[in-house]
Amino acid sequence: MIMGNVSERRKQPPQVGVSVVILALGPASHGTQEHARTSAGSTLWIPLVRRVRQPFLGQWALPGGGLRADHSLEQSAYVALESTTSLHPRYLEQLYTFGDPARSHGGLPMVSIVYWALVDDLNGQLGQSIDDNVKWFPVDDLPELAFDHGDIVDYALSRLRGKIEYPQIVTRLVGERFTLSQLHDVYEAVAGQSIDLANFRRKMLASGQLEDTGDKLRVGRNRPATVYRYTMDVLRQSTWSDARDLHDFDVRETQDDVLSALTTI
Repeated sequence: MIMGNVSERRKQPPQVGVSVVILALGPASHGTQEHARTSAGSTLWIPLVRRVRQPFLGQWALPGGGLRADHSLEQSAYVALESTTSLHPRYLEQLYTFGDPARSHGGLPMVSIVYWALVDDLNGQLGQSIDDNVKWFPVDDLPELAFDHGDIVDYALSRLRGKIEYPQIVTRLVGERFTLSQLHDVYEAVAGQSIDLANFRRKMLASGQLEDTGDKLRVGRNRPATVYRYTMDVLRQSTWSDARDLHDFDVRETQDDVLSALTTI
C-alpha cells in the first residue's frame, strides 16, 4: 500500500493502465469554422467517456482501465473498450506509451499504454450517446479532455496522416470496395482539409493502385459510380503493422509530404 503525503506518493512507482483511441469515418461536423470553410463530406469521430471520479470529475476522456495479471496488454485494451462502447475491432495496434510525470496533474503518477484502431461500420452510433457517460465526438470539435488525452488524440491523428498512403489503413475506414468519391472522403477526413475532387480522381486512377470491380453504386439521384478496390499486389505490400515503426521519427515532419501529392491542385 502506498502511504505518506502527496510528495512522498509521487516518488513511488507509477500506476500503469491502458487507454484506447478508436477512429471512425462519419459525417462532417459543421460546428466549427473550419468546416464552414470547406466542403468536406466526412470527418473522423472518436468515442469518449465522461469521468465519474476525481481528478477531472465530469470531463471527457479516452476509454481506458487498469491491468490484470491474467490479461495481456491487448486483452486489457479490449476489455476497457468493450466495457464502455461495446466495440470489438478486428485489430488493435499499440500506439505509444505516455508517462510524463506531469500528466497526472498533481495526482499519483500514471503511465498509459495507448492502443488505437480504425473502424468502418458503426451501425448509426456516430453522433449518438451510447449511454449518459459515453458519446461519439468529431475530432475537429472535441470537448476539453482530461489529463493529456488531447495530446494523445493529436498524436494518433498525426500517425494516421503519416500512413494514409497505405491501402490497408484506408480500407479499415472505407471498406474493401469503394467509389472514388468515398475514397476522396477518407483522404479529406484524415487530412482535415478540402482536396480537389477532380485532381484526386485523376491521380488515383493514374497511380495503378486501383482496379475496377465491374460493379456500380448509385447514391441518391447521382449517376451510378464505378466501384473500385485496391489491387492484390498493392495490398500485399502494405500492412497496418508498419505503423508501429513511426515512433522512430517525427511524424509531423512527414505527414505533409505524404498528403501533398493528393492535396496539391
